[in-house]
Amino acid sequence: MKVNRRDFIKTSLGTGMVLSAVPIIGVTRNQTYRTALIGSGWWGMNILRCAMEAGESKIVAMCDVDQNQLDPAFQEVEKLSGDRPQKYKDYRELLAKEKPQIVIVATPDHWHALCTIAALRAGAHVYVEKPISHTINEGRAMVKAARDYDRVVQVGTHRRVSPHNKSGMEFLKLGKAGKIGMVRAFVHYPGGPGGPTPDSEAPPGLDWNMWCGPAPLRPFNQKIHPKGFRQFLDFANGTLADWGIHWMDQILWWTEEKYPRKVFSTGGRHIKEDNTDAPDTQVASFEFESFTAVWEHRRYAGNEAEKSNIGCYFYGTEGTFHMGWQDGWTFYPSKKGKPIIHQDPHLNKPDDQNIRELWADFLHSIKNNRRPACDIEIGQRATNMSLLGMLSLKLGRSVQWDGEKEMIIGDPEANTLLSRPYRTPWKYPEV
Repeated sequence: MKVNRRDFIKTSLGTGMVLSAVPIIGVTRNQTYRTALIGSGWWGMNILRCAMEAGESKIVAMCDVDQNQLDPAFQEVEKLSGDRPQKYKDYRELLAKEKPQIVIVATPDHWHALCTIAALRAGAHVYVEKPISHTINEGRAMVKAARDYDRVVQVGTHRRVSPHNKSGMEFLKLGKAGKIGMVRAFVHYPGGPGGPTPDSEAPPGLDWNMWCGPAPLRPFNQKIHPKGFRQFLDFANGTLADWGIHWMDQILWWTEEKYPRKVFSTGGRHIKEDNTDAPDTQVASFEFESFTAVWEHRRYAGNEAEKSNIGCYFYGTEGTFHMGWQDGWTFYPSKKGKPIIHQDPHLNKPDDQNIRELWADFLHSIKNNRRPACDIEIGQRATNMSLLGMLSLKLGRSVQWDGEKEMIIGDPEANTLLSRPYRTPWKYPEV
């Protein structure tokens, strides 16, 4: 038997439990913010469309090292808003000349720290995509800069404002699933071995040297850009830091603990035969004080045998709670005869996201000088979980994490991996 959310709310009201809906936060349309976009690809434009739709941004500048992305993005902005933003290849020039009040950072991961810190230093509020950084000490520097310059920094973990995620969290925090001892987060993709794609010359209009920036300069490959960079460890941290950070954030949102105390990960490339170098199979275990969390992914063998291919299962004494994405959330009671409880999702197109609600919260936070729903420190903690999993995988051993000092305990070699060398002339941000 399955109970829909409307019936569940009626029952819950009778027992004193209220599930809050998540309307878009009302904002007073009394200011137009000078807004700039750094990174005009697929997801950057998803964010910018929501900014234009909100009606409180004048798009003054757009930056991308790839003219093939920048030009059509500019044309879309002009068509949708009438704005004619200045186009830049170098974000530093944009910040110096345009002096934006809001900056959207939607670059590949290895650029997030430098662009965000520079924008904060220039006085802008920042919306930065997840994961916030490529290495842990970059994230520390980003949090410090946000606090030093007293700016609002919203991280793009938009599930924090999704209606079903919010009501699901309320369900869990009210103890409806009982005492939870384990959480399993996962994503399983279909896919096969693939094959190698040869390196080639970068296409005209793309400054590949600038695209690589502080990361190693490697030959251009069509599998990296556009959109493929997340599976190349020079520029990102694979599936755990891409999809995994969303579910690490859901775990941290539920628990009162801010970080795991021990992390171990194993996995590898068992199937893939293409140019990527991120693990196609990975399992990571996160030991908290009061529960254990596990992450698992595979980039092959997606199938109909498993009920869900993405999300978190929270295993409690009263039942099992699945926090999903396109399938909403569902609670399966332990006791036979009790009804299954379900809530459908409310997601926006394209790409089934809730950026619109997150952008509204961002504007509200700027106007009221408060921390946003996905504050930089919240995003940092979720990013750290993902990066610690990758760090353990690289080391081949577990690590003990001191979340207050943001250091690995008793392992100098592991602590060297909290940062990485930058390519000249770029300088690693200071903490």
